[in-house]
Amino acid sequence: METKTDLLEKGAIVQRDRETYAIAPHIPGGVILDANVLRKIADVSEKYGAKALKLTSAQRIAIVGIPEEKIDAAWEDLGMDKGAAVGLCVRSVKICPATHFCKRAQQDGLTLGLEIDKVYHGMELPGKLKFGVSGCTNSCAECWVKDIGLIGTAKGWKVVIGGCAGARARIANLLVEPVPQEEVLPLINKIIAYYKENARKHERIGMMIDRLGLDNVKKDILG
Repeated sequence: METKTDLLEKGAIVQRDRETYAIAPHIPGGVILDANVLRKIADVSEKYGAKALKLTSAQRIAIVGIPEEKIDAAWEDLGMDKGAAVGLCVRSVKICPATHFCKRAQQDGLTLGLEIDKVYHGMELPGKLKFGVSGCTNSCAECWVKDIGLIGTAKGWKVVIGGCAGARARIANLLVEPVPQEEVLPLINKIIAYYKENARKHERIGMMIDRLGLDNVKKDILG
């Protein structure tokens, strides 16, 4: 039997029965799916006797109830990267359809979100970190409860930091607005670099802001 660490490295999370596991392949920009990906996930679920398929809050499809001895084979058949569902890292980049599909969108959140996912998904950090990218102020990607949230407006991007849901819920703070699309990634680089340098282990961005003070954090990041 493999250790807990070995199983987590395989992207396998033990379920309530303590006998089966869930695996969640990484689906960048999970709001937009190729039909072949859906067929592959369904086929693997059926082949290995999964108990359920679950749409997760991170825009993934978790295959739930896989026996431990079938995990390796299931991943091999999927041929997909593992979703960063656990650990001190960038867990997810939640994205709305934005200007590709939504009539309300003000900014191209899908292109921006996929680029962020490519650069940051799985990156090791002092604590877990989640992104939200919404093409308009309806904030369908729940940006106000994400560590880094990007909200599209008519003039550019509103950048908020420090949000989180869960046991210690926190609404994000406004960092700066409006930011042109081409300047968002350089700004995120600054935020991440500052977080790496100043956060304590297991401390999320919001906790760091509360400890250091919002004005100090904004001043240091924005220069």
